[in-house]
Amino acid sequence: MKSVTSYGLLVECFWFALFCGSATHLLADSILHKWEKLYLVHHWPVTVCMMNENECKDPPMYWTIHGLWPDKAAECNRSWHFNISELKDFMEDMKEYWPDILHVNHTHFWKHEWEKHGTCAAELEVLNSQKKYFQKALELYRKIDLNSFLLKVGIKPGSTYYQLTAVKEALESFYNVMPKIQCIPPEEGRLQVYEFTKPDL
Repeated sequence: MKSVTSYGLLVECFWFALFCGSATHLLADSILHKWEKLYLVHHWPVTVCMMNENECKDPPMYWTIHGLWPDKAAECNRSWHFNISELKDFMEDMKEYWPDILHVNHTHFWKHEWEKHGTCAAELEVLNSQKKYFQKALELYRKIDLNSFLLKVGIKPGSTYYQLTAVKEALESFYNVMPKIQCIPPEEGRLQVYEFTKPDL
């Protein structure tokens, strides 16, 4: 990959969203159908801290889960409140792969993701409980294995700045999807590196 300046891209990149599958055929008869695709969204914890001007304590130096998001839907069932006890069987995996680096109590982030996105994803039988929703996100995270893939193609955190087009093309060729990539704008005087690709819906 061609490096374009000596500042770490992965430190500033906010999230990757990879298309996970279409639910159209599964929801074809549903009156409540509000979405067609799921995105597994990863984020770079250091960037999350920078964006929120939060002095996070030892943020992970690997991509973690931001959420499993249906497209075109949010807060589908406001009466379905988050229940942390549904996650007790896989709590250690949640803390490692889906940490809330901005709050000491991880439940704040998970509650938000469930209420905004999980209640919509629950229209599918395979995601129709908090346990199923969070477990499926963890399963997809392991299957996609974004951290290993990026290292394999030589894209790693550090002092090298990578062109987003190169990152996007590598992801497209390997996963056979069009990723959405969003980065925070650079400080004044630095190279602008922002790209947002809209997936085909």
